[in-house]
This record gives sequence, structure tokens and C-alpha cells, in this order.
Amino acid sequence: MKGRWILHKFGGSSLADADCFRRVAGLLLDRDDTHVGVVVSAMGGMTDALLNLAVLAEQDDDSFSAELAAIGERYTKTARELLEGEPLVELLDSWSADANGIIDVLKAIALVKSAPQRSRDVVAGYGEIWSARLLAAVLQQMSPGRGGHWIDAREVLIVSQTELGPTVQWDKSRENFRQRVPAEFAGIAVITGFIASDEDGLQTTLGRNGSDYSAAIFAALSKAGELTIWSDVDGVMSADPNRVPEARVIERMTYNEAMELAYFGASVIHPQTLGPVIDADIPLIIRNSFNAAHPGTRIANQSDSSESIKGITAIGGMALVNLEGAGMIGVPGTADRMFSALKDAGVSVTLISQASSEHSICIAVPQEVAERATRVIKDAFAVELTTGQIQSVDRTDAQSIVAVVGDDMKGMPGIASRFFSTLARSGINVRAIAQGSSERNISAVVDSANATRALRAAHSGFYLSSKTISIGLIGPGTVGATLLRQIERRAELLARKFNLELRVRAIARSSSMLLSDREIDLGRWREEFDAAAIAIDFEAFEECVNPDHLPHAVIIDCTANAEVAARYAGWLERGIHVITPNKRACSGPFDDYRKLQRLAAAENAHFFYETTVGAALPIISTLRDLVDTGDDIYSVQGIFSGTLAYLFNVYDGTVPFSEIVRQAKESGYTEPDPRDDLSGMDVARKLVILARELGLDTALGDFPVANLVPEALRDVSVDEFLASLGDYDADMQKLYESAQAEGKRLRYIGKLDADGGVAVGLESVDENHAFANINLTDNIVQFETARYSDNPLYVQGPGAGPEVTAGGVFSELLRLARFLRVDA
Repeated sequence: MKGRWILHKFGGSSLADADCFRRVAGLLLDRDDTHVGVVVSAMGGMTDALLNLAVLAEQDDDSFSAELAAIGERYTKTARELLEGEPLVELLDSWSADANGIIDVLKAIALVKSAPQRSRDVVAGYGEIWSARLLAAVLQQMSPGRGGHWIDAREVLIVSQTELGPTVQWDKSRENFRQRVPAEFAGIAVITGFIASDEDGLQTTLGRNGSDYSAAIFAALSKAGELTIWSDVDGVMSADPNRVPEARVIERMTYNEAMELAYFGASVIHPQTLGPVIDADIPLIIRNSFNAAHPGTRIANQSDSSESIKGITAIGGMALVNLEGAGMIGVPGTADRMFSALKDAGVSVTLISQASSEHSICIAVPQEVAERATRVIKDAFAVELTTGQIQSVDRTDAQSIVAVVGDDMKGMPGIASRFFSTLARSGINVRAIAQGSSERNISAVVDSANATRALRAAHSGFYLSSKTISIGLIGPGTVGATLLRQIERRAELLARKFNLELRVRAIARSSSMLLSDREIDLGRWREEFDAAAIAIDFEAFEECVNPDHLPHAVIIDCTANAEVAARYAGWLERGIHVITPNKRACSGPFDDYRKLQRLAAAENAHFFYETTVGAALPIISTLRDLVDTGDDIYSVQGIFSGTLAYLFNVYDGTVPFSEIVRQAKESGYTEPDPRDDLSGMDVARKLVILARELGLDTALGDFPVANLVPEALRDVSVDEFLASLGDYDADMQKLYESAQAEGKRLRYIGKLDADGGVAVGLESVDENHAFANINLTDNIVQFETARYSDNPLYVQGPGAGPEVTAGGVFSELLRLARFLRVDA
């Protein structure tokens, strides 16, 4: 585009101090464009400071002189850091002359104690003049010949003020531009933004944010190839990043999409800016002067983007006014009367929603005019309200409009469904809905208290994978730590292959926890935990795991803690999924178990606990499948403890049983306290869980459990237990020899029949029985049913160990992801 003008605009944040001016100059000089126009705003905060001078003068407060001097000190300090010699002297002399003119205006304001708009325009407009002079001088100093040119927009741009704001007199402005800028011009011309002249040649402004409008106007006047607006953000964001942490830069969008977003509050673009560039078909680029490497957002007639939704935004400070009555149905002119009355009262309507029944008309208006709008509508329909033809005119305050915008929504089924379903899943009530025939915008009115949550929910529904899952892990012990390692190893593949994003955002131990705003680095979680862990607070833990902006949350409990299990019901009620190998919840009080099942059945959240019985073995799911498909269960029995399986597989009478227990503990096959395994309670809890899956109300204490821990050793320390267990080896030796004499093997077995009979204990089984022929730590479960009566169904495999159990939990996490799948 070397032969065409290229326009840039730099806002106040990009020109805040000397470093900013250097950065801007460097950006411009690094480009080799031959015809460059640079529209500048006042230095950051300068316009407000200048307008404040008029306020002080209006109050007859002579401190305006001191305030102007402070402005001068800032400008002088910046100039001295950038310039030297004659250019600096000339610049400061010009500022002094301007300051004298400002003082004269301020004295006139103080004299009459009133600041007319024209006087305010004159004072406020100097900020852009000073920026343009300074940047032009810096460019000239850095690149003599290319820089040094500045254009006072008052000499070019002619506008007239109308009800809709300043309107450009294009013919006069084009002629002025041709006269002010010679055809053979080459270099960088710095142009004042914000200010212009009216038809009488008097100074005026384009209003706040008018420098963007100035840039668009000068782009049109110069027939520019493109216009880049530089600010302090990387581009137009998909949502307000202050409210939606996951917001990202929109790479490409159309003029229409940008117009919609600007109207609905996207702060990067002023709606007025787009008019001239749309008419002239000039691409508009939004970039960050502090991050020039980022390409920003390109706005043009066509976006060439595959994304159907470009942004989700919101307008707050709204109110809903609803006109309702049976007398409206089929009566022409009702809407006309309503909107004519509002127009006459100067009320602008932001959103309109009317049902096809014509029974009601709902409008959204700014909160500050809501009372007036309500009164005006009541007055307009006073007769109908009296006669009952109109039932009510109601107002609902504190509302916000949340809108999704995208050109490619048109003709694409499912967009509205996804929008409203994401709001519904977040528990957000929609009060009114509107969509234009262009299908470029779908708007929903929600309570302002829910606006941020609605924005986050909608954004996650369109911009995040529908399978982005926020994870909180409780209990990063042997199993929990193994699970974190497994997730870390597979995360990249799952994201790439299945669009599944697993974010571990919280990890909790018994007294401390680590929280992350985005996700914890699983490769360094221990180091991060040691450095940043805080005291445990389950409310804060839950808030971190279940933020508004992420679509799904799951808490994984890898403890054996009853207090943690007692929290499952609350989590499920609040829409947080639960996965656990902790047997406490499903084998605890029966009423608590039933409540968990009711909550899970309500489909607000899922509850997975397959690993409570068989680690990674599909024992519960097999039992469910048999029942659900109509099979009759006669009995379920098996070896449910990998630890006890190991002990009785190894024990052959040659080595004392106490020694085998000690070796098993040292090898990690038992719990830290082997009595937790030998007591049989672990197996008993598993049988309770299976019985309840069959619809039985079985509870611990309802059936016998053979405790292999000698009674005298049940309350001593672990060390004492291990030291004294040998005193009872003869008892186990006797049981073993008795079984051997009958050609049998000792096995610790849990049994359950359909009538509710449950037993847990040490039994002798034939040497050719399946239970007698398993691997060291295998679990094995036999299902005898109507279908599998002559030849029972067996499920067998490793039933203990951190890798196996963690793998089972991980499998349930992936199962949850499949349940949560939402088609794009």
C-alpha cells in the first residue's frame, strides 16, 4: 500500500508520557509507508484536566491558574525528555502562547460565572494540538524529512451540529484537505483529533472519544488503504476481560458485527467511528501500542472467519417497562401510540420485545429515564387503564441486556438454543428476548445481579470447548498424586484429539489448599503447593472450582474422610459433579445415600463412584447393566480386597502370617495401618454399596464381618500391633492346615444374595474354584443371575494399587466428559 495513505490513530493512553511518545514514533518510523497520517488524542488525562479548568473558572475559583501551570509542567517535562535545542524552544513558546489564550477564555468564564459549550470546546481542544505538535517535532528529530509535519484539523474538517451530533460537511472538508495537503506529499503528517470547525469557522469538537471519529473521517478524506487505531488493548475482545477472564481477541470481524458490539458496550470502538470507514470500505485495525507484535483485530466488509459468534457483550443500567392488556390484541396503532409518546418525552428505547399474541409489549430503557417512560406510557393509555382494556404498566429496575453478536448466526440452527441453554444451566432467568430479522444479534434481558454470570456462561458456551471441565482434587496422597500425574500426561492429547480441556484449579489436603485463577501446573503442583498453599476453606475451594465462566465443574475426592463425603450433597445441589473412590458416602447412613441418588437423578450434576468397589474394575456398572436390562440377580460374591487377596495368595504356611503382613506393609500393599484391611470393614462397605445398588436398604452392622485382627491388638499402636501379631500366628496356621487337609484354599470373601443376606469372612474354597486361582492382588467378583446361572459371570483384575485406582477415577472423569458433550 505504498501509494495509498495509511492512517493511524493513537489515544491518550498511548501518549501518556515521554516513553509513550518514543514508542509511537518508533512504530511509525519502522514502517516504510510513504503517505502516513497520524491522528492523535490529548495526552492521557489531559482533556479532563483542561475541562476542569473551565469548571473552576465557572465557580470563580482562581486556582485555575495554578492548575494550568501544573498542566504546563507536565507538558514541559515530557517535551524536555524528548527534544532539545531550537525545536524545544519553539514548542514551549507555542505552548506559552496557547496558555495565555486559555487564561483569557477562563477569565471570561469567571466573569460571567458560566462556561458555554463553545468556550469548553476551545479549552478542551488544546490537548490534541499539543500532542500533535510534540509528536511531529519528535518525528522530525528522529527522522528529518519524514517527520515534522502537523495538520490542525480545524483548518480541514468542517462539521455542523445536528440532533444526531456532529455531521461532516464532506465536500468542504475534501476541498480543505486538498488545499492543506499537497498531492506530492510524502512523509508522516500528524493530525489533531477531536477538534474541528463549524460552518462559521468557529472551533467545535466531535465530542468525547471524538479522536477515533476524526481518524475515520481523515481516512475517508485521504482515501486511505487502511486505518489502525492504537490503544492499550490487543484488539476487540470477545467479551469484557474484566468480567470474563476467558475473553480473547477477535482476529477478524465485519463492520456490522463491530457496529453491534460497539452499540452494546464494547469500549474499544466508538459507534460513530465506523460510519466513514464503512462508507469508504476502508479496513479498520485495532492494535495495542504497548504490544505491537500482536496483529490485533481487523474489521472489514468481509471477515473470512469460521466463528459464527464474534462477541458477547452487555449493557447495564437498564430497566424493563411492560405494557400488558387483553384490549391490545388485534388493535392497530397500540405500538405506535406507545412509541410516539416515548419519542415526545425524549425517551430512547434500547430493546423491544412483543409476543405474537399482541397481549404485551416490553421495552428496555436506560434506568435514569425508566420512571419517566413508565409515567408517559401510563398517561398515554390512561383511558384503557381505567376501563380495564390495559391491565398494567409495570417496571422492573436493575436490568442488563446480554447480547451475542455474529454475522454468521444467520441461517445457522442451534445458536439461540445454545445461548439460552447455557444461561439456563447457570440458573439465570431471562426476562425478555429480542432478535432482529438480520439474525446478527440475539439479546436477553437479565437481572443486573446476574449479568456477569450470564456473560461468563454465554462466553463459555460459544468460545470454550463444551468439554472444558474445572477440577478440584481433595486428597493428593498416593492415589490423588498418581491421578494428577496421569492427567498431566494425557492432557495435551485429550485436548488435541477430543477437544477436552481438563483444568485442575484447586488441590486440597486436610489442612491446606492451593487455588489457581486459571489452572495449576500439574508438572509443578507440589512446588506450587509448598509456596502458595493457604488454610483449608471449603467455601473458597468450591468457588474456585465452580466459577461462573467455566461450563462444568467436578470435585474428585481421593480421601477416606467422612467429613468430606458429607459435603457431596451440597456440591451436587449446586451443580458440581462428584467423582470419588471414597466409600464413606455410599456406605454411610441410608438416608444420606438416598439423598445423593435423588440429587444425581435430578440431572443437575453427576455422581460417579465406580472405584469405591473395584478400583478400575467395572463391578458397579456391570451390576447396573444386568439390572437395567431385566436380569434377575441371585447372588454376588467375590474377593473385594486386593490386600487380603495378596495375603492369602502368598500365605502357604511356611512363613508366619504376621511376617507376610509386615512384608506386605513394607511393599505398599496394605494401608499404613494394616488393621484397616484386616478388619474386613473395607470389604463390608463395598458389600453395602452393592446391596444398595440392588435396591436393598442394607447398612453396616446388619451382617457379620469377620475381623482378622485379634481383639487384644485392635486398640494398640501400629508398631505394637505388628510386634505382637506373631503371638497369634498359630491360629492362622491352624485354619490354613485345616483347609489344606480338605484340598482347599483360604480366601476372604464377601457374599450378597437377592434377599438381602450379606456376609463377610474367611472361607475355604476348592482349589479349582475361580477364587482360588487369581493373581496376587486381583479382585474377582462372581455374578449369578437368571442369565448366568449355570455359568456365572466373572469380573476379575487388579483391585488395588495407586495406578489402578487412579486410572479408574481418570476413566470416570472421561466418562463424565462424554456425558457432558454438547455438539458444536
